Amino acid sequence: MARKHRDSSLESRTARLKLAVRRKPYSGPSLARGVALLYRRNRGNGSWVLKASDGHGKYWTKAIGQSDDFDESNGSTILTFFEAQDQAKKLARGDDGSTGSAPITVDTALKDYRRDLEARAANPYNADWPRLHLTSVLLAKPVALLTATELKKWRDGLLGAMAPSTINRLCGCLCAALEQASQHDKRIQNRNAWEIGLAGLPDAQEVRNVIISDDKVREFVGSAYGLDHEFGLLTDTLAITGARPSQAARLRVEDLHDHPVRPKLAMPKSGKGGSRSRSAKKAERYSVPITVQLAAKLKAAAKGRADNEPLLLQSDGSPWGDNPGQAYHRRVDKVVTAIGLPSEVTMYALRHSSIVRALLLNVPIRLVASLHNTSVAMIERTYSKYITEHTDDISRKALLQHEPPSGENVVALAR
Repeated sequence: MARKHRDSSLESRTARLKLAVRRKPYSGPSLARGVALLYRRNRGNGSWVLKASDGHGKYWTKAIGQSDDFDESNGSTILTFFEAQDQAKKLARGDDGSTGSAPITVDTALKDYRRDLEARAANPYNADWPRLHLTSVLLAKPVALLTATELKKWRDGLLGAMAPSTINRLCGCLCAALEQASQHDKRIQNRNAWEIGLAGLPDAQEVRNVIISDDKVREFVGSAYGLDHEFGLLTDTLAITGARPSQAARLRVEDLHDHPVRPKLAMPKSGKGGSRSRSAKKAERYSVPITVQLAAKLKAAAKGRADNEPLLLQSDGSPWGDNPGQAYHRRVDKVVTAIGLPSEVTMYALRHSSIVRALLLNVPIRLVASLHNTSVAMIERTYSKYITEHTDDISRKALLQHEPPSGENVVALAR
């Protein structure tokens, strides 16, 4: 039988009603290490409050039910002193009362999510990224106690510091960690907290797909080579293939097919799509043509390396990793500034520009989708509105002319 802790000032309703009504809870018995029961005296039924350590030197509190000051206990929402002890222990240490299942905090949820991503060969940065922007208070808070209001306040506080589309992606990473935590701990019943508080900002997709002219793409690549040869080689590869940086970073030496006239790369596929079999998907390759000039540069860079080694390396000889943007983002900022492009231009502009370039050259949309490891539906949804801005000369030829252009000799045909 579980031990019952005594406290003469709280265990009877008569003793509790002698206490003054106040907002601050009265201290109660210690139920276990880092776990205590508190009591708040109200004008009606008081309330039982759990106080528990988060394991990092801080404490969290949660009201667990009303006290039976005026109404009889129902064992659920109205509790006696001893029933409140049992409920507090269950919430603080798990349904079985063991000391090994403390509530999952946001910090713990992100750690668990990182391990899950690594097990599925997904990018662990998706679990590390939210940590860079969360406050210490939110990180230490149990997931079960999160509210929509505080999460929304945190999300909205990021406005101005990053683009709305970036905020949506960041919130998506945090939501995934919290959702996984709720699936593994049935005490977490507040899914609406992140579904509402971290809901996507509207119209955030429009700012992402920046398209730059071919001349600016060439300047972009040239400026990148000027900063660092290996960074320039990565940039050159992305500009010509239109691949995602995370895909190019996984290229191996054996993926370069150095044909003298028709060189190509066996590009690793992305793990996008929400599939649980990410490892198998990312191991697949698809053929992408490249220029003879790029093939020569890649061949020279890979000289002396084994077939299974990375094709593209940083200047210190290390791989670009699962999240290459962490390594090159400051250099991209320098390139963008140097060639006079808007600050919102990122490395992804090379991919967007590659897709639009292919479409404007009448490459079939199915082939464009295959060469860029995406879907026809995604291209139509994402790029159609941008294509019209770049097709004025093409579409103008199809305009109906009511009168012949001035200066032209028009001869009427005989009837």
